Amino acid sequence: MKLKYFIDTNKGVTFLAILGLMAFYHQWQNPTAWIYLALHGTYGILWVLKSRIFPDAAWENRTSLWFGLLAWIGLMLYWIPAWLLMARAVRAPAWFLGLCTVLFIFGVFFHFTTDMQKHTSLKLHPDTLIVDGMMALSRNINFFGEFLIYVSFALLPMTFWAFLPLGIHIVFYWIPRMRRKERVLANLPGFEVYRKKTKAFFPFLF
Repeated sequence: MKLKYFIDTNKGVTFLAILGLMAFYHQWQNPTAWIYLALHGTYGILWVLKSRIFPDAAWENRTSLWFGLLAWIGLMLYWIPAWLLMARAVRAPAWFLGLCTVLFIFGVFFHFTTDMQKHTSLKLHPDTLIVDGMMALSRNINFFGEFLIYVSFALLPMTFWAFLPLGIHIVFYWIPRMRRKERVLANLPGFEVYRKKTKAFFPFLF
């Protein structure tokens, strides 16, 4: 089976998982719970649509059932902020809800537009280094966008523990994948010039 099937199903049921937590902890009258559902639940649906319209080649690889299930369970860690929010009945101030929503919107913009550019560019010009558009902002601008998205989720429960799943994924998955990507891109003409002109992750900073 393709790895994307495991990832997409997890992302797709995230909305239902959060809705279930809202029901279990009786958070129907909590505006913060509804904002969380709107942000994280919508992201899962958008991910599935993105996977169908402009899929990432990395997720098209076939994988074993056991590795796929392990990936599915690993992605469940991202549901921890929702559990922390619902179980503790967190009610964030209005300005804080606005801040998280803004972070989410910018995150979706950077993440999805970059993936669309990458998909289109590689379809038209395979094995070519992409150095313009979104890729001119940083070499991993799609990861930066995803970072903003998950930060917006982690902030809403208003506890440090909500950042733990993101930290685990950054250390054990994001950083190794970004390093592998750099090694592959290093074989393409012009990479060294591109590397010196751009930041590795955060636009204009580092």
